Amino acid sequence: MSHDATTAPEAAARKLSGRRRREIVAVLLFSGGPIFESSIPLSVFGIDRQDAGVPRYRLLVCSGEEGPLRTTGGLELTAPHGLEAISRAGTVVVPAWRSITSPPPEEALDALRRAHEEGARIVGLCTGAFVLAAAGLLDGRPATTHWMYAPTLAKRYPSVHVDPRELFVDDGDVLTSAGTAAGIDLCLHIVRTDHGNEAAGALARRLVVPPRRSGGQERYLDRSLPEEIGADPLAEVVAWALEHLHEQFDVETLAARAYMSHRTFDRRFRSLTGSAPLQWLITQRVLQAQRLLETSDYSVDEVAGRCGFRSPVALRGHFRRQLGSSPAAYRAAYRARRPQSGEGQGNHGKPEKPDRSVELAGVPGAEGAPVPAQSRRTAAATALGPHAASMPTGHSGLPGPRTAS
Repeated sequence: MSHDATTAPEAAARKLSGRRRREIVAVLLFSGGPIFESSIPLSVFGIDRQDAGVPRYRLLVCSGEEGPLRTTGGLELTAPHGLEAISRAGTVVVPAWRSITSPPPEEALDALRRAHEEGARIVGLCTGAFVLAAAGLLDGRPATTHWMYAPTLAKRYPSVHVDPRELFVDDGDVLTSAGTAAGIDLCLHIVRTDHGNEAAGALARRLVVPPRRSGGQERYLDRSLPEEIGADPLAEVVAWALEHLHEQFDVETLAARAYMSHRTFDRRFRSLTGSAPLQWLITQRVLQAQRLLETSDYSVDEVAGRCGFRSPVALRGHFRRQLGSSPAAYRAAYRARRPQSGEGQGNHGKPEKPDRSVELAGVPGAEGAPVPAQSRRTAAATALGPHAASMPTGHSGLPGPRTAS
């Protein structure tokens, strides 16, 4: 899935300055960057494949700081160009940034700002979005990054509309992608935009990748969490929500438990997680349904009720949107992959009893002793992580109070 936003009027009107050329692509490398992400634009834009029908780009590999540049595995790279070469490029790609907690060099940020002002297309792959955000190029714009870093991007740069569902986001003159392989998706999209479907298809065949991938990042999410979120008092409210997923309650209920107005709770929740509370709640219900489909013999109707959905129809709709299949198809595929595991078998409709006492706490029929308060906080902290960002943040605020069904 990709997001092709309508190009802003000012972006559409901006002309490429005379010294820049559309066919020139500058790739900005930094020390400490992962070699795979760095190699993607080099391979896409730096190899002559005109014999396969792929129009040629001219590649300029630029160092964003003093070299040599150390990369994955201790390899050292020496870029043939410095920041001055960016002044000739019509497209500038930042394939990755070494650390989401450290600021990029100011000289590199200035070069990106100048390039954008002069009409160049700016591209951030994976954590390269943090460099674009630091340069102020994502302010007020939709953007994406690796799902694991999306909450941090949203929290650190609140003016950026982070959408962690997408493989890439095209906002006209500024583009961003999710992690690793999604960088290939975005580079293919750029070729498709510049030269059409046939050229992008020819390149995809050479790279032995699909010309377009369906779906987004939802299927790759897990429940890990930056530690900074786990200490927030809001985790107590989230702990309660996780323990009562089998009940039908709405965001107003959560706001009341946090002793906040709906508006304050929404703002606080978004700043903490990068996600709207209602969408986070729906995501957690779907995750619970996914676990019960894997570990129990409950019917789909029973799973819907035990996860707080008003009806099986509501479960099926949200499940398909997040995971790309129906609950019944998901269960069948899961069991087909694990025919000898015995999961969900011989337990007479009750969930299995692996290390899931925290995750299933409060769900009728779940096994395990009551969960201590500290464990509940840990579970809540976990759930406030990247899964909280697995749905859109939205640009127009939270929908009116309603049950997450």
